[in-house]
Amino acid sequence: MAAVEIKKGLAGVVVDYTAISKVNPDTNSLLYRGYPVQELAAKCSFEEVAYLLWNGELPTKEELAEFTARERAGRALDPVVKTVIDALPTTAHPMDVCRTAASVLGARHELAEVSTPEANMKKAIDLWAAMPAVVAYDQRRRRADGEAIEPVAPRDDLGYSANFLWMTFGEDPVEEVVKAFNVSMILYAEHSFNASTFTARVVTSTLSDLHSAVTAAIGALKGPLHGGANEAVMHTFEEIGIRTEESLEDAAARAKTWMEQALAQKKKVMGFGHRVYKHGDSRVPTMKAALDKMIAHFGRPEILGLYNGLEQAMDEAKAIKPNLDYPAGPTYHLMGFDTPTFTPLFVASRITGWTAHVMEQLGSNSLIRPLSEYNGVDERHLP
Repeated sequence: MAAVEIKKGLAGVVVDYTAISKVNPDTNSLLYRGYPVQELAAKCSFEEVAYLLWNGELPTKEELAEFTARERAGRALDPVVKTVIDALPTTAHPMDVCRTAASVLGARHELAEVSTPEANMKKAIDLWAAMPAVVAYDQRRRRADGEAIEPVAPRDDLGYSANFLWMTFGEDPVEEVVKAFNVSMILYAEHSFNASTFTARVVTSTLSDLHSAVTAAIGALKGPLHGGANEAVMHTFEEIGIRTEESLEDAAARAKTWMEQALAQKKKVMGFGHRVYKHGDSRVPTMKAALDKMIAHFGRPEILGLYNGLEQAMDEAKAIKPNLDYPAGPTYHLMGFDTPTFTPLFVASRITGWTAHVMEQLGSNSLIRPLSEYNGVDERHLP
Protein backbone atom coordinates (compact mmCIF):
# COMPACT_ATOMS: atom_id res chain seq x y z
CA MET A 1 0.00 0.00 0.00
CA ALA A 2 1.42 3.37 -1.02
CA ALA A 3 2.43 5.73 1.78
CA VAL A 4 0.01 8.59 2.38
CA GLU A 5 1.52 12.07 2.41
CA ILE A 6 0.27 13.91 5.47
CA LYS A 7 -0.01 17.68 5.18
CA LYS A 8 0.33 18.70 8.82
CA GLY A 9 -1.46 21.96 9.46
CA LEU A 10 -2.79 21.72 5.86
CA ALA A 11 0.48 23.38 4.83
CA GLY A 12 0.54 23.93 1.10
CA VAL A 13 -3.00 22.59 0.60
CA VAL A 14 -5.25 24.75 -1.61
CA VAL A 15 -8.80 24.02 -0.47
CA ASP A 16 -10.90 26.60 -2.33
CA TYR A 17 -11.02 29.80 -4.33
CA THR A 18 -11.40 33.27 -2.79
CA ALA A 19 -11.83 36.71 -4.34
CA ILE A 20 -11.38 38.57 -1.07
CA SER A 21 -7.62 38.76 -0.58
CA LYS A 22 -4.26 37.35 -1.63
CA VAL A 23 -0.56 37.96 -1.23
CA ASN A 24 0.87 38.96 -4.60
CA PRO A 25 4.11 36.96 -4.92
CA ASP A 26 5.54 39.45 -7.43
CA THR A 27 5.24 42.46 -5.12
CA ASN A 28 4.94 40.68 -1.74
CA SER A 29 1.88 42.87 -1.13
CA LEU A 30 -1.28 41.76 0.64
CA LEU A 31 -4.20 42.70 -1.61
CA TYR A 32 -7.79 43.33 -0.50
CA ARG A 33 -10.03 42.87 -3.54
CA GLY A 34 -6.99 43.72 -5.67
CA TYR A 35 -5.86 46.82 -3.75
CA PRO A 36 -2.50 46.75 -1.89
CA VAL A 37 -3.31 47.04 1.79
CA GLN A 38 -0.61 49.66 2.33
CA GLU A 39 -2.39 51.93 -0.17
CA LEU A 40 -5.72 51.41 1.56
CA ALA A 41 -4.15 52.17 4.95
CA ALA A 42 -2.66 55.39 3.59
CA LYS A 43 -5.74 56.69 1.81
CA CYS A 44 -8.90 55.11 3.25
CA SER A 45 -10.94 54.96 6.43
CA PHE A 46 -11.63 51.60 8.02
CA GLU A 47 -15.28 52.07 7.07
CA GLU A 48 -14.31 52.24 3.40
CA VAL A 49 -12.21 49.11 3.69
CA ALA A 50 -15.00 47.21 5.46
CA TYR A 51 -17.35 48.16 2.62
CA LEU A 52 -14.74 47.00 0.10
CA LEU A 53 -14.29 43.61 1.75
CA TRP A 54 -18.03 42.98 1.86
CA ASN A 55 -19.02 44.43 -1.51
CA GLY A 56 -15.97 44.00 -3.73
CA GLU A 57 -15.60 47.68 -4.58
CA LEU A 58 -14.84 50.86 -2.67
CA PRO A 59 -17.97 52.90 -1.91
CA THR A 60 -19.10 56.02 -3.69
CA LYS A 61 -19.64 59.10 -1.54
CA GLU A 62 -23.35 58.32 -1.31
CA GLU A 63 -22.79 54.64 -0.53
CA LEU A 64 -20.28 55.51 2.20
CA ALA A 65 -22.70 57.97 3.82
CA GLU A 66 -25.44 55.33 3.99
CA PHE A 67 -23.01 52.67 5.18
CA THR A 68 -21.52 54.77 7.98
CA ALA A 69 -24.99 55.77 9.14
CA ARG A 70 -25.86 52.09 9.54
CA GLU A 71 -22.66 51.45 11.51
CA ARG A 72 -23.15 54.45 13.80
CA ALA A 73 -26.72 53.40 14.56
CA GLY A 74 -25.50 50.09 16.01
CA ARG A 75 -22.67 51.26 18.28
CA ALA A 76 -24.39 51.29 21.69
CA LEU A 77 -23.73 48.44 24.10
CA ASP A 78 -26.80 46.18 24.31
CA PRO A 79 -27.95 46.26 27.98
CA VAL A 80 -28.38 42.48 27.97
CA VAL A 81 -24.83 42.04 26.67
CA LYS A 82 -23.59 44.39 29.41
CA THR A 83 -25.33 42.26 32.02
CA VAL A 84 -23.68 39.14 30.65
CA ILE A 85 -20.26 40.81 30.59
CA ASP A 86 -20.70 41.94 34.19
CA ALA A 87 -21.46 38.33 35.16
CA LEU A 88 -18.10 37.19 33.84
CA PRO A 89 -15.14 37.31 36.24
CA THR A 90 -12.38 39.78 35.48
CA THR A 91 -10.03 36.81 35.71
CA ALA A 92 -11.53 35.62 32.41
CA HIS A 93 -9.49 36.64 29.39
CA PRO A 94 -10.99 39.52 27.37
CA MET A 95 -11.17 37.13 24.41
CA ASP A 96 -13.61 35.04 26.44
CA VAL A 97 -15.71 38.17 26.79
CA CYS A 98 -15.63 38.82 23.04
CA ARG A 99 -16.55 35.22 22.27
CA THR A 100 -19.45 35.28 24.74
CA ALA A 101 -20.69 38.66 23.53
CA ALA A 102 -20.68 37.52 19.91
CA SER A 103 -22.77 34.51 20.86
CA VAL A 104 -25.27 36.57 22.85
CA LEU A 105 -25.57 39.14 20.07
CA GLY A 106 -26.25 36.32 17.63
CA ALA A 107 -28.90 34.70 19.80
CA ARG A 108 -30.66 38.06 20.23
CA HIS A 109 -30.45 39.17 16.60
CA GLU A 110 -33.79 39.61 14.86
CA LEU A 111 -32.50 37.58 11.90
CA ALA A 112 -30.74 34.93 13.98
CA GLU A 113 -31.98 31.99 11.94
CA VAL A 114 -32.02 33.70 8.55
CA SER A 115 -29.01 33.25 6.29
CA THR A 116 -29.98 35.01 3.08
CA PRO A 117 -27.30 37.28 1.58
CA GLU A 118 -29.25 40.33 2.74
CA ALA A 119 -29.65 38.98 6.28
CA ASN A 120 -25.99 38.04 6.56
CA MET A 121 -24.89 41.48 5.37
CA LYS A 122 -27.05 43.09 8.04
CA LYS A 123 -25.73 40.73 10.71
CA ALA A 124 -22.14 41.42 9.64
CA ILE A 125 -22.60 45.19 9.85
CA ASP A 126 -24.44 44.94 13.18
CA LEU A 127 -21.75 42.75 14.75
CA TRP A 128 -18.96 44.96 13.43
CA ALA A 129 -20.70 48.05 14.82
CA ALA A 130 -21.36 46.44 18.22
CA MET A 131 -17.98 44.90 19.05
CA PRO A 132 -16.05 48.12 19.89
CA ALA A 133 -18.47 48.83 22.76
CA VAL A 134 -17.85 45.31 24.10
CA VAL A 135 -14.06 45.68 23.97
CA ALA A 136 -14.11 49.22 25.38
CA TYR A 137 -16.46 48.45 28.24
CA ASP A 138 -14.58 45.31 29.22
CA GLN A 139 -11.29 47.21 29.56
CA ARG A 140 -12.99 49.95 31.58
CA ARG A 141 -14.71 47.53 33.98
CA ARG A 142 -11.41 45.75 34.64
CA ARG A 143 -9.84 49.04 35.63
CA ALA A 144 -12.76 49.88 37.96
CA ASP A 145 -11.59 47.41 40.65
CA GLY A 146 -15.04 45.95 41.21
CA GLU A 147 -16.94 49.23 41.24
CA ALA A 148 -20.07 49.37 39.09
CA ILE A 149 -19.57 51.56 36.04
CA GLU A 150 -21.56 52.50 32.98
CA PRO A 151 -20.22 52.27 29.43
CA VAL A 152 -19.16 55.46 27.69
CA ALA A 153 -21.93 56.32 25.25
CA PRO A 154 -20.90 56.28 21.59
CA ARG A 155 -20.74 59.49 19.56
CA ASP A 156 -22.24 59.67 16.11
CA ASP A 157 -20.08 62.67 15.22
CA LEU A 158 -16.95 60.47 15.24
CA GLY A 159 -15.70 57.92 12.73
CA TYR A 160 -15.28 54.27 13.67
CA SER A 161 -11.70 54.54 14.93
CA ALA A 162 -12.15 57.80 16.81
CA ASN A 163 -15.34 56.55 18.46
CA PHE A 164 -13.63 53.30 19.49
CA LEU A 165 -10.94 55.31 21.30
CA TRP A 166 -13.58 57.61 22.81
CA MET A 167 -15.59 54.70 24.24
CA THR A 168 -12.43 53.10 25.65
CA PHE A 169 -10.82 56.12 27.29
CA GLY A 170 -13.64 58.67 27.63
CA GLU A 171 -11.50 61.44 26.17
CA ASP A 172 -11.49 63.24 22.85
CA PRO A 173 -8.95 61.26 20.82
CA VAL A 174 -5.91 62.96 19.33
CA GLU A 175 -5.98 62.92 15.54
CA GLU A 176 -2.50 61.37 15.28
CA VAL A 177 -3.60 58.48 17.50
CA VAL A 178 -6.83 58.04 15.54
CA LYS A 179 -4.86 57.74 12.30
CA ALA A 180 -2.52 55.13 13.74
CA PHE A 181 -5.44 53.14 15.14
CA ASN A 182 -7.25 53.34 11.79
CA VAL A 183 -4.14 51.94 10.10
CA SER A 184 -4.04 49.00 12.51
CA MET A 185 -7.71 48.20 11.94
CA ILE A 186 -7.18 48.12 8.17
CA LEU A 187 -4.05 45.97 8.38
CA TYR A 188 -5.71 43.41 10.67
CA ALA A 189 -8.98 43.23 8.72
CA GLU A 190 -8.32 40.29 6.42
CA HIS A 191 -5.68 37.71 5.54
CA SER A 192 -7.16 34.95 3.37
CA PHE A 193 -7.42 31.41 4.80
CA ASN A 194 -5.69 31.95 8.13
CA ALA A 195 -6.59 29.69 11.06
CA SER A 196 -9.54 31.70 12.39
CA THR A 197 -10.94 32.49 8.94
CA PHE A 198 -10.72 28.84 7.95
CA THR A 199 -12.48 27.97 11.21
CA ALA A 200 -15.29 30.36 10.28
CA ARG A 201 -15.54 28.80 6.82
CA VAL A 202 -15.64 25.25 8.25
CA VAL A 203 -18.52 26.22 10.55
CA THR A 204 -20.29 28.02 7.71
CA SER A 205 -19.91 24.99 5.44
CA THR A 206 -22.23 23.07 7.77
CA LEU A 207 -24.87 25.77 7.06
CA SER A 208 -24.63 27.07 10.60
CA ASP A 209 -25.27 30.79 11.15
CA LEU A 210 -22.92 33.77 10.82
CA HIS A 211 -22.62 34.45 14.55
CA SER A 212 -21.73 30.81 15.25
CA ALA A 213 -18.97 31.04 12.65
CA VAL A 214 -17.59 34.25 14.16
CA THR A 215 -17.81 32.86 17.70
CA ALA A 216 -15.73 29.87 16.61
CA ALA A 217 -13.29 32.15 14.81
CA ILE A 218 -12.78 34.18 17.99
CA GLY A 219 -11.90 30.97 19.79
CA ALA A 220 -9.28 30.20 17.15
CA LEU A 221 -7.90 33.72 17.26
CA LYS A 222 -7.37 33.50 21.01
CA GLY A 223 -4.48 31.09 20.53
CA PRO A 224 -0.96 32.52 20.89
CA LEU A 225 0.12 30.97 17.59
CA HIS A 226 -2.48 33.16 15.87
CA GLY A 227 -4.00 36.37 17.25
CA GLY A 228 -2.53 36.16 20.73
CA ALA A 229 0.93 36.95 19.36
CA ASN A 230 0.47 40.72 19.72
CA GLU A 231 -0.04 40.23 23.46
CA ALA A 232 3.02 37.98 23.62
CA VAL A 233 5.14 40.72 22.05
CA MET A 234 4.33 43.08 24.91
CA HIS A 235 4.99 40.33 27.45
CA THR A 236 8.48 40.08 25.91
CA PHE A 237 8.96 43.85 26.25
CA GLU A 238 7.78 43.67 29.85
CA GLU A 239 10.06 40.73 30.64
CA ILE A 240 13.04 42.69 29.33
CA GLY A 241 11.80 45.71 31.27
CA ILE A 242 10.34 48.98 29.96
CA ARG A 243 12.33 51.84 31.49
CA THR A 244 10.75 55.13 30.48
CA GLU A 245 13.87 57.17 31.26
CA GLU A 246 16.20 54.91 29.28
CA SER A 247 17.87 55.99 26.07
CA LEU A 248 17.11 54.32 22.76
CA GLU A 249 20.65 52.93 22.59
CA ASP A 250 20.65 51.43 26.09
CA ALA A 251 17.23 49.85 25.57
CA ALA A 252 18.37 48.37 22.26
CA ALA A 253 21.49 46.88 23.84
CA ARG A 254 19.48 45.22 26.63
CA ALA A 255 16.91 43.87 24.17
CA LYS A 256 19.59 42.48 21.89
CA THR A 257 21.25 40.67 24.77
CA TRP A 258 17.88 39.27 25.91
CA MET A 259 17.10 37.95 22.43
CA GLU A 260 20.52 36.35 22.03
CA GLN A 261 20.06 34.54 25.33
CA ALA A 262 16.49 33.52 24.49
CA LEU A 263 17.55 32.04 21.16
CA ALA A 264 20.46 30.22 22.76
CA GLN A 265 17.94 28.65 25.16
CA LYS A 266 15.69 27.80 22.17
CA LYS A 267 12.81 29.88 23.49
CA LYS A 268 9.85 30.57 21.21
CA VAL A 269 9.78 34.36 20.65
CA MET A 270 6.48 35.62 19.27
CA GLY A 271 6.10 38.38 16.70
CA PHE A 272 8.54 36.99 14.15
CA GLY A 273 8.06 34.89 11.03
CA HIS A 274 5.00 34.11 8.94
CA ARG A 275 4.01 31.01 6.99
CA VAL A 276 2.71 33.05 4.03
CA TYR A 277 5.51 35.62 3.59
CA LYS A 278 8.95 34.54 2.41
CA HIS A 279 10.44 38.05 2.25
CA GLY A 280 8.91 39.66 5.30
CA ASP A 281 5.32 40.56 6.20
CA SER A 282 4.25 43.28 3.76
CA ARG A 283 2.06 44.91 6.42
CA VAL A 284 4.95 45.57 8.78
CA PRO A 285 6.41 48.74 7.17
CA THR A 286 3.02 50.48 7.32
CA MET A 287 2.39 49.45 10.93
CA LYS A 288 5.97 50.30 11.90
CA ALA A 289 5.48 53.81 10.47
CA ALA A 290 2.40 54.16 12.68
CA LEU A 291 4.40 52.94 15.68
CA ASP A 292 7.14 55.47 14.94
CA LYS A 293 4.56 58.25 14.98
CA MET A 294 3.19 57.06 18.33
CA ILE A 295 6.73 56.88 19.77
CA ALA A 296 7.36 60.46 18.65
CA HIS A 297 3.91 61.64 19.82
CA PHE A 298 4.29 60.18 23.32
CA GLY A 299 8.06 60.75 23.60
CA ARG A 300 8.98 57.11 24.24
CA PRO A 301 12.32 56.35 22.51
CA GLU A 302 13.00 53.39 24.82
CA ILE A 303 10.16 51.50 23.09
CA LEU A 304 11.91 51.96 19.77
CA GLY A 305 15.16 50.79 21.37
CA LEU A 306 13.57 47.56 22.57
CA TYR A 307 11.95 47.07 19.17
CA ASN A 308 15.20 47.63 17.27
CA GLY A 309 17.32 45.49 19.57
CA LEU A 310 15.04 42.46 19.34
CA GLU A 311 14.59 42.82 15.58
CA GLN A 312 18.33 43.14 14.95
CA ALA A 313 19.25 40.15 17.10
CA MET A 314 16.62 37.93 15.45
CA ASP A 315 17.71 39.00 11.99
CA GLU A 316 21.40 38.37 12.72
CA ALA A 317 20.78 34.98 14.29
CA LYS A 318 17.93 33.56 12.22
CA ALA A 319 17.26 36.01 9.36
CA ILE A 320 13.59 35.93 10.43
CA LYS A 321 11.59 39.11 9.89
CA PRO A 322 8.85 40.59 12.13
CA ASN A 323 5.18 39.98 11.42
CA LEU A 324 2.31 42.45 11.91
CA ASP A 325 1.90 41.62 15.60
CA TYR A 326 5.41 42.88 16.38
CA PRO A 327 4.81 46.60 15.73
CA ALA A 328 1.10 46.42 16.59
CA GLY A 329 1.65 45.36 20.20
CA PRO A 330 3.77 48.34 21.31
CA THR A 331 1.56 50.69 19.26
CA TYR A 332 -1.52 49.63 21.23
CA HIS A 333 0.50 49.85 24.45
CA LEU A 334 1.40 53.48 23.76
CA MET A 335 -2.24 54.30 22.95
CA GLY A 336 -3.19 53.13 26.44
CA PHE A 337 -4.75 49.74 25.79
CA ASP A 338 -4.11 47.03 28.36
CA THR A 339 -2.10 44.12 26.97
CA PRO A 340 -4.93 41.55 27.32
CA THR A 341 -7.10 43.85 25.18
CA PHE A 342 -4.80 43.65 22.14
CA THR A 343 -6.31 40.50 20.65
CA PRO A 344 -9.89 41.77 21.13
CA LEU A 345 -8.82 44.76 19.01
CA PHE A 346 -7.81 42.21 16.38
CA VAL A 347 -11.31 40.70 16.71
CA ALA A 348 -13.00 44.06 16.17
CA SER A 349 -11.05 44.47 12.93
CA ARG A 350 -11.13 40.88 11.64
CA ILE A 351 -14.93 40.64 11.95
CA THR A 352 -14.95 42.30 8.53
CA GLY A 353 -12.75 39.63 6.95
CA TRP A 354 -14.40 36.70 8.74
CA THR A 355 -17.89 37.71 7.69
CA ALA A 356 -16.77 38.39 4.11
CA HIS A 357 -15.55 34.80 4.02
CA VAL A 358 -18.76 33.51 5.61
CA MET A 359 -20.75 35.11 2.82
CA GLU A 360 -18.33 33.91 0.16
CA GLN A 361 -18.44 30.34 1.51
CA LEU A 362 -22.23 30.31 1.36
CA GLY A 363 -22.13 31.60 -2.19
CA SER A 364 -20.50 28.37 -3.39
CA ASN A 365 -20.73 25.98 -0.49
CA SER A 366 -19.41 22.47 -0.01
CA LEU A 367 -19.14 20.81 3.40
CA ILE A 368 -15.51 20.93 4.53
CA ARG A 369 -14.64 17.42 5.68
CA PRO A 370 -10.99 16.36 5.22
CA LEU A 371 -9.69 12.83 5.64
CA SER A 372 -7.25 11.42 8.17
CA GLU A 373 -4.87 8.48 8.10
CA TYR A 374 -5.46 6.08 11.00
CA ASN A 375 -2.35 5.04 12.93
CA GLY A 376 -3.88 3.34 15.97
CA VAL A 377 -4.07 -0.35 16.87
CA ASP A 378 -5.46 -2.83 14.36
CA GLU A 379 -9.01 -4.14 14.61
CA ARG A 380 -9.57 -6.17 17.75
CA HIS A 381 -12.52 -7.80 19.50
CA LEU A 382 -13.90 -8.23 23.00
CA PRO A 383 -13.41 -11.74 24.49
